[in-house]
Amino acid sequence: MIQATGVPDYSVVVPVRNEAHNIPPLIAELKTVMTAYQPYEIVIVDDGSDDATPQVLGDQARACPELRVIRHRSGAGQSAAITTGVNEARAGIIITLDGDGQNDPADIPALVDRFQEADDPDRLLVTGERQKRRDSLLKRASSRVANAVRGTLLGDHTPDTGCGLKVFSRPAYLAMPGFDHMHRFLPALMLRQGGRVASVPVNHRARQHGATKYGVFDRLGVGIVDLLGVMWLQRRPGTPPGTPGNGEGSGFVDRLGARWLKRRAVAPEIEEGAGEGAGS
Repeated sequence: MIQATGVPDYSVVVPVRNEAHNIPPLIAELKTVMTAYQPYEIVIVDDGSDDATPQVLGDQARACPELRVIRHRSGAGQSAAITTGVNEARAGIIITLDGDGQNDPADIPALVDRFQEADDPDRLLVTGERQKRRDSLLKRASSRVANAVRGTLLGDHTPDTGCGLKVFSRPAYLAMPGFDHMHRFLPALMLRQGGRVASVPVNHRARQHGATKYGVFDRLGVGIVDLLGVMWLQRRPGTPPGTPGNGEGSGFVDRLGARWLKRRAVAPEIEEGAGEGAGS
């Protein structure tokens, strides 16, 4: 249990949108797994849900001292929700997973063990590699195409960049340039700042309730523009473009890249009182 003045060792960040039925079993599983990693906190970011998710989260927070709930006033996307969660997190080690129940919390220890082997935790991203995907044929096919294209053009050496189950340090994430859909490019962004990426085989479960919030167009359409943007970022390793002294160029390509990064920035509005859970 997190005391009012305590600082957790681990923050589990979970972005959700319209996942009312999936939240209670997921929290129960997380509490079982994270008992071995106390003190910890669970930070769930509600990305503007319009179903019963806010009410369910309120009930869960009153019963779970480790749970903190953050809410966006309107939907800002998965990357924005993850970034909000990392910003609000109090631990130096971040564990992320999706809120739809398809990631298995039982896989967390394997990723944490791998992360703890790092000589420099700020330079390691551990990501899950989903085995036997429990998705539709179309979703599996689009994911394979997206991973192949990203891997070829970005050289991120990561077979499953889309897996929501990841472990990384909070400072490492906050040092990355932020933009919408950045969660799809975390391996490339970690490599960009001189880090390493390790993949760990994980389970993948069928969705029990609701429908996926991210489609094929989102994965292959918008992703093409962001892919080009990340390729530009790779040519500018180090601090984010726009930072004084980072050597940002003034050519046409650099102006386009800087414009892309500015336009893809997200700043979701957080509801007043967000982050105040039963254990805060």
